[in-house]
Formats: sequence, C-alpha cells, structure tokens
Amino acid sequence: MYHLHKHALGSVLFGALFISLNAPAQDISKSEPDPPKNWHQLDLKVDSFYGVSLNQAYLFLRGKKSKTVVVTTIDSGIDTLQKDLISVLWVNKKEIPGNGIDNDHNGYVDDVHGWDFLGGKGGNVDYTETVEEVRQYYKLKDKYASVTTAPAGQEKEFAFWQNVKTVYDSTISKDQKDIKELSMELNILTQTNDYLKRELKLQSDQTFSKADLDKLTTSNDTVNESKTVWESVFAQISATKTSASILKDITEAYTKVNNDLNPDLEARAKIVGDDPDVRDGKVYGNNILKLPDASHGTGVAGLIGAVRNNNYGIDGIADNVRIMSVKAVPNGDEYDKDIANAIHYAVDNGAKVINMSFGKKISPHKDWVDEAFKYAAKKDVLLVLAAGNESQDVDKIPSYPNGNYLDSTTTDNLIDVGASGPKLGKNLAADFSNYGKKNVDIFAPGVKVTSIDADAEFNTEDGTSFSAPIVSGIAALILEYYPNLSAKQVKEAILESATPLQGTMVIKPGSKDELVDFASLSRTGGIVNAYKALLIASKMRGERR
Repeated sequence: MYHLHKHALGSVLFGALFISLNAPAQDISKSEPDPPKNWHQLDLKVDSFYGVSLNQAYLFLRGKKSKTVVVTTIDSGIDTLQKDLISVLWVNKKEIPGNGIDNDHNGYVDDVHGWDFLGGKGGNVDYTETVEEVRQYYKLKDKYASVTTAPAGQEKEFAFWQNVKTVYDSTISKDQKDIKELSMELNILTQTNDYLKRELKLQSDQTFSKADLDKLTTSNDTVNESKTVWESVFAQISATKTSASILKDITEAYTKVNNDLNPDLEARAKIVGDDPDVRDGKVYGNNILKLPDASHGTGVAGLIGAVRNNNYGIDGIADNVRIMSVKAVPNGDEYDKDIANAIHYAVDNGAKVINMSFGKKISPHKDWVDEAFKYAAKKDVLLVLAAGNESQDVDKIPSYPNGNYLDSTTTDNLIDVGASGPKLGKNLAADFSNYGKKNVDIFAPGVKVTSIDADAEFNTEDGTSFSAPIVSGIAALILEYYPNLSAKQVKEAILESATPLQGTMVIKPGSKDELVDFASLSRTGGIVNAYKALLIASKMRGERR
C-alpha cells in the first residue's frame, strides 16, 4: 500500500515540531516555496520546472482527432460525484444502474462505474487492513516460531516464513518508533490547532491555512508558540494545505501504523466473507466506490483524466479518457487475490491502460498476480506501476507486484515509475522514491503534486503514487491519437521520451548527502516527456492486434 508518501509525515513533522518548539520564530529555516500547482505539466526550457511538457504535447496534437480510451485505476475507490470526474467516469452501458440485477451477466451486480473487491453485504467495506508481513506472520507463527530447521517436505514454506519473520520484525520496530512520534505530533498539533482556532474565532468545523496565520498578530505567548509550530508544519509539508487536511493525514498515518501493531485479522472474513488464499472464480465484493478512504484513488484518477479547461480543479493529462475505478487497495496492504481479479475485471471490460499506485514487501500468491499480468499482456493492455516510497534499491530488495515472473521470464507490458522533484539539481530524485537500474523504468513528477480530492477538495502530496498516473495519462493520450499502437509500442515511446541525464548528480534517495548519477537510478536514466513520447509514437507503424 503505497498510498501517498504518508510515512514521511512522521519524520518530517517530528523534525519540524522539534525545531519550532525549541527555537524563536525568526530561527525557523524557510523551506523551498511550493512549486506552481501544475508544475508537473510544465516544460523545463520554457518554465524552468521539470514537468512533462504537456502544453507542447497539445500544440503538437492540435487539429488531430482522438478516440476514447478506457483507463482503470486499481486503487482505494473514487469520489464518483467529484465534478472534475463525473463526465469522465467509465459507464458500463450494458448494466442498468441500481436494479440489483446483473444485466450484462458478467457476474458483477450493478457494476456501473467499476467494482469494489473489498466490499461485503449491506454496503460494508474492509478498508482498514494491516500489511502483508503481519498477516503472514500470524498465519504461520504457531507452526514455525519455535522451529529452527525446515520440517521435511515443508522447506519452501519454511523459507517463506523466515523471510516473513525478517520483514515483520523490521516493520514492527519501525512502527513502534513511528507511533510514539505520531502520537506526540497529534497531541501537539491538536492542542495548538485549538488555540489558534479560538484566536481566529473559527467554528469547530472550520479550518485555517498558512495565509490565515500570516495575518495573525497577538501578544499572547501560547498563541505565538502555536503559530510558530504551525508555520513550521506548513513550510515542511505545503503552504496550500489546511490545518484540517494535515491533521487528517497524520491521523491516517497513525491509524495505518496502529493497524500493524494491533491488527484486526478477522476483518476480511467478517466483511468480505471470502478466503483470500482461495482463488476459485467465485464473485465477491460490491459496487460501492465512494468510501471514507477514496481520497487516494480520486487524486490518482484526477491526474490521469480530470476534465481539462473547465476552470475548476486541475487539468488531467489525457483529454478523452473514461476512468474505470476498481477498489482493491485498503488502508494497509492489498491482497494478491484482489489484484489478480481486478486486472482481469479491467481487461475484460475494455481497459487499455491500468494504473497501479500500490505495492508491498511480501507477495504470498505472486503466481496469481503473474498470471494476471500475462493475461493483460495477451490482451494488449499496458500496466503502469508506482515504484514505491521506501527510498530503496528494488534491484536488491524487491517490491511487489513486479515484472519479474516466478518462471524467470519478464514482462514487456509494464512501466515501473519512480518519483522526481520540480527542479533540475541535486534534489531531482525524490528522497523517498524507490529506484533501480533494472526494475525502475523511468521517473515522473512526484513531489508536491496537486490533484483533486474527494468531496470537492484538493490535495498536494508526495509519492510515486502520483508519478504513476502521470505516466498512465501520457499512455492514454498516445492511444487516443494513435490507437493502432500496441501496449509494447506505447511503452517504447514513453521510455524513449526520457533524456538520459548522464552526469546530473543528485542526492541518493534515503541518504543525507550521498551523490549519485541520476542516470543510474532507472533503466532510461531520465524523466518522462509527453511531447517527445507523442512525437516518437507518431512515427511508429501500429502493431495492435
């Protein structure tokens, strides 16, 4: 579950709070000002922000005709009422909405805009899950916790258990540290939020922004200290966020860590009612896509295809898409069974691009996901995957899913995307982004990227979760105007659009000041460019079967 880069909140804020509680106001170092809201679409030469040159892409497409392309987001759901998305939602025309009948006989009742593989009876949804290593640890510990060598015939499972135990121990020790920090942050920010709201004469349901604090002058020491704390937080995270959205993010991060430390291991059985270790083809889930955790999926969908030039929200990358939402990602790790079924659902219902902004450290049924990847390849569907936010070399420590199959072959219909920052320079590689010369294909904007959110809100976030849909949007744009290109050709055009940044030295993700060549962090060594990708695509002879 990569959800946006929430795990960074802990350390960033902890540092910010520590400084602000122990320093006079004038000592707080100002971080870089926020880049423009649309920086990810800008052009390096024209605007000096390392975006994807989208204006140049649209100038190139002027006067050309497009065909609608279906893009699936396998994610946390979607706000089906977001006005920047309503008109671009995929509609299953063979299904009569709300009649409780499976009109198109595909097994899914009332799947009008997609499907929720975490749904259960009565509209319930299993969205509060834990991580895979916790689930597997509890599943296997009674059998193996006191065993030091593999019992005869169980060598494979025992080796799996040993890996699970190592990852589990590392996750839990990190979580124990994080929960202390997050709990302290929540306490400080909740208290200081209350002081400031009283001073600003706000109602309990109102919220303040950095701009509100800038106008606040008082001789009250407590209020001034509270102001210093929040100024520091806005500087670290984003000046465009509100106090309520920051508190919501930290509460979510706290909940996620708490789900690992105190997991509800019965939630799946109680709510969904299936066995995630049995893939028998039986239909499960429900059709509810807008849920309390739909914010992530809404932001991802917005980057791909939010309505363009409507003076509202943001402009999506692609101008003629239909977004099919498949919910399979909880506030915790996704299940392999759901991902495999979600890919099949998307492919069978006409998706040409599938965006996957999720991932985890353990994959107990990788064979199922491999099979689904191969199914998508056979049906000529492109998969776009977020590389992950652990600052890790995924050539050395694999993240799942991935394109390296258990049968030792590799996929050619998958693009794995790392996250880049707004400026050419030593911070070009996002400090949280995973990387890998073999397994990460390309980088795309993923730092302080703004998209729409659920309930008519906006969200500026970090994460490879936002880099992937930018690439998915470019893939869709290529297919709109060059519909005869195969998934493999679209991948080729996208990868060739990246100029290898040989010699551009950047801080290695996860390190304080170790410099590495940006070109060493991915296969292409560069950042995706929509204009160049279209130019390359326009010269290809279509191979779509």
